[in-house]
Amino acid sequence: MSKKNKTYNQITARMIIVILLLTLGLAFAYTEYIKRDVIVNLAKVDAKKTSRLVFESMYSAMQKGWNKDDIQEIIHRLNKVDKNLEIHVYRGEKVAKVFGDIENDKLVRTTNERVKNTFKGEENLDIVNSDIIKYYFPVIANDKCKSCHTNAVPGDVLGVININYPITDLKISLNDMINLFLIFIVCFSIVIFILLFLNFNKYLLAPINNFIKTANIIKKSTDIKQRVFVNHDINEIQSMQVIFNEMLDSIEHQFYYDHLTGLKNRRALLEDLDDTKDLLFMIINIDKFEQINNLYGDEIGDKILLEYKNKFKELLPTTTILYKMHADEFGVISHGTIDLEEFENIASYIISHLGKYEFRISEEKTIFINLTIGISHGSTLLLPNADMALKLAKKNKKHFLTYTEDMRTLKEYENRLSWTQRLMRAIEDDNIVPLFQPIVDCKTMEIIKYEALMRIQSGEDDYIVPIHFLDISKENKIYSKLTLIMLQKTFAFCKDTNHKFSINLTKEDMVNDEIIKFIEDEFQASQFANNITFEILESEGIENYNEIIHFITTVKKYGATISIDDFGTGYSNFEYLIKLNFDYLKIDASMIKNIDKDEKSQMVTKTIVEFAKKIGVKTIAEFVSSKDILSKVQELDIDYAQGYYLGEPTSVIKQITD
Repeated sequence: MSKKNKTYNQITARMIIVILLLTLGLAFAYTEYIKRDVIVNLAKVDAKKTSRLVFESMYSAMQKGWNKDDIQEIIHRLNKVDKNLEIHVYRGEKVAKVFGDIENDKLVRTTNERVKNTFKGEENLDIVNSDIIKYYFPVIANDKCKSCHTNAVPGDVLGVININYPITDLKISLNDMINLFLIFIVCFSIVIFILLFLNFNKYLLAPINNFIKTANIIKKSTDIKQRVFVNHDINEIQSMQVIFNEMLDSIEHQFYYDHLTGLKNRRALLEDLDDTKDLLFMIINIDKFEQINNLYGDEIGDKILLEYKNKFKELLPTTTILYKMHADEFGVISHGTIDLEEFENIASYIISHLGKYEFRISEEKTIFINLTIGISHGSTLLLPNADMALKLAKKNKKHFLTYTEDMRTLKEYENRLSWTQRLMRAIEDDNIVPLFQPIVDCKTMEIIKYEALMRIQSGEDDYIVPIHFLDISKENKIYSKLTLIMLQKTFAFCKDTNHKFSINLTKEDMVNDEIIKFIEDEFQASQFANNITFEILESEGIENYNEIIHFITTVKKYGATISIDDFGTGYSNFEYLIKLNFDYLKIDASMIKNIDKDEKSQMVTKTIVEFAKKIGVKTIAEFVSSKDILSKVQELDIDYAQGYYLGEPTSVIKQITD
């Protein structure tokens, strides 16, 4: 039988009852404490005062000359003052010797232990029961007593006054009562506060904190598949947990499921493909769905998708999972319960039943819809491979195709061919352009020059970076044309603006006669060579240093400067590098990008800077992407810096401060 959950109302009621019982218990304990304090402490003081009054009354009579009968009379009269008060006086032996003994006094002196002790000079308080107090007060002789009691010396106990009275007659001072009550209230408040804190912490604060902590873990992990589980038997906390988890369920459903078909979406498909190995996968594409949707509207398009979803569910084995991908695509995964041949048979089965599917738009209008399927198998690249098979199936007018490695080779060839054609078009359309990234002085933070970076302009503000086409351009002997275009346009900027520029050259460029002739002709025609720096990639591994040295010697005689680019990535043959007679040394991005955190990068960079200073060349740090990196670059005494933190590549050049 499950444990019954609590509510905050029940917890509050229970706390009130517990506190009430605690209050009553503390109040009772406090009453008993007061009672005890009165009896033990205050009663003694009160009885002592009363005893002194009795003694003073007898002493007044004694001064007039008293006798035994007078004593009895005084005691009798005092007992009449308060019916609850009972007074007894017992004379000592020394008094009896002078004034004569009283039989009762003699009996009490010899039989009553309390009286015996009191005659020794001790006060005695006897609590007979919870109602009656007996107090024994010793009458001690002083110098005045010697006038009558000639046989006494100071300190002798001449008699004992015994008073008996009920506890109800005790008096306690208002000040004591208030002080004790305040102490009680303070202590009680502290106890109540601690009790309330412990209970609220246990039943309210701790559960809520645990709930928040779990929710934060889910937030930080960004895993919306996690759920909050707080182990508390409180209805309100469990209700919060249920609502929060239902909210996560809703978010997860929106995140991982297609809103129209209710099937898992492309995002869920990608995660499932990553988590599992050795799968069979197919993409089912509805041919020309976009045209159908545009022609007949979204409502008809949605009906087609829902009808196909239901048809696929009917035709696919229950061991497969159906996904809704793009607008016109469905995906199917099989987790190894069938082999590839059976999976291909399923694709053929779907095509045979739905390959020429008739969809009725209206009573008068029916359209025929075709399907194309791409299949892949294995543990990696299932989606791109199936997509490649799908595109080839469409291109070759096949109902379905299964991916093979030959398709990858064909695709790469097509890709290279496509980029070659695109590069040739870019050259013809004059879309090879330089963008300029500033290089700044680390001390003054002023721009001292720009690096010209090659781009293909594919839109007004859209540029393609060389990583996509550089290797293909070299394979197809187009790269030298790209270099010439970059030199022409950068030199033109240099002449028009008188700014300084860096231009990247490869080892192929530096041994290319056409490029060398163009540079020399330009330098001879216009005096701007001193504003040009040629950057040579150290990472390429230069084999023929003599040809490179010849190029460097040629351009430097016109006033151009040389920079070794990407220093730290190649074999760094210092002997040959020194022979190159360079002016700048650009430290590679791999050293700079984590230099604010990586001690090894700092150590290597420091060594490079020291080496550069010894041979008299300036250092440049590239890939400066943050303030922290710039600060570390400045700390290491690097001369210049370049990176997105200091300025992105742009077609607009700012005025350089001379």
